[in-house]
Amino acid sequence: MDEQLVHQLPEPLAHVAIDDPHWRESLFFVAHRPDAVGDLLILTMATFPKRQVVDSLQMGRVGGEQIMGYQARPYDGDPHTPDVGAARVEIVKPFEEIRLWADPAACTLGMDLTFRARTPPYGLRRGTMRAGHEVVWDQSHMLQSGTYDGTYTFAGTTYDVDGWWGQRDHSWGVRDHGRCPMWVWFQVQLPDGFLGVWHWELANGAQVFSDGCWAPTSGSAPVPLVRLEHDLEWVDASGAVAVYGEHGETVAGLRGTATFVLADGRRVVVDADGTFDRPYEPFQRGGLNQMRVRTDDGREGTAIFEVTGAHHHKYFPDTTVSAVLPS
Repeated sequence: MDEQLVHQLPEPLAHVAIDDPHWRESLFFVAHRPDAVGDLLILTMATFPKRQVVDSLQMGRVGGEQIMGYQARPYDGDPHTPDVGAARVEIVKPFEEIRLWADPAACTLGMDLTFRARTPPYGLRRGTMRAGHEVVWDQSHMLQSGTYDGTYTFAGTTYDVDGWWGQRDHSWGVRDHGRCPMWVWFQVQLPDGFLGVWHWELANGAQVFSDGCWAPTSGSAPVPLVRLEHDLEWVDASGAVAVYGEHGETVAGLRGTATFVLADGRRVVVDADGTFDRPYEPFQRGGLNQMRVRTDDGREGTAIFEVTGAHHHKYFPDTTVSAVLPS
């Protein structure tokens, strides 16, 4: 049952313990090539008890074009089933195999993909952030690396997916995106495993939460992350350093380093350079970047670096926000 959209205590999902419009439980799948920066595929499925809606986003980048599609259904007595008609998620074998489908006749980005686990899942500890008495973030989260096979369809053309790398997330709780100063979500796919982290900061850089792991493809237990260090910069289309400004008008990519310090004493430095593939404007600043990566011990792979939020001294110093942020 942990694979299903059922996480709500102590009441059933239709009755929300926290009466918050931002309470949701969501599944997030992302697939990309293992050998190069190229097309990017994302499918989400989420249930929103306050609005009594299940919805799905189909988004990414195909042939250099950014894509976003949306499908939804009302609860109508069923808040659990990850199926909105034109898109669905099927748990074939819990924590091992999952089928993703989006109808190419109804969705901007069609998909028929199978996720198979590369690593064991890793459960992050619960994280919480407030602004005064208001909850901005209170969430639990699971990460897992996998391979994707199948097809995707855009603008009438169907493409094959053969052994692409990627990740899936499963999270539940309150997440008010527009009021979070900054978070990074890094998922680094390497031949022998996966580095993943979820990290939040206040606008001045003070750390609120950081958790993640190194999960090997051998199947052995993930090694927890104890600290993340990040030094990244936005770049424009020419490769020069870019200022994000208010809405990232000149940003074309991201580059820099991320250092993963693990509980067993290892320190893995990842050099990354990539493209700004899924901006989250106008809802929040920053977005999702597809990266080529190389570790300090010579391993190479591809990754997703999500850098986003509302206002931050390094990544979003010039943005203006109307909502009260945590301090």
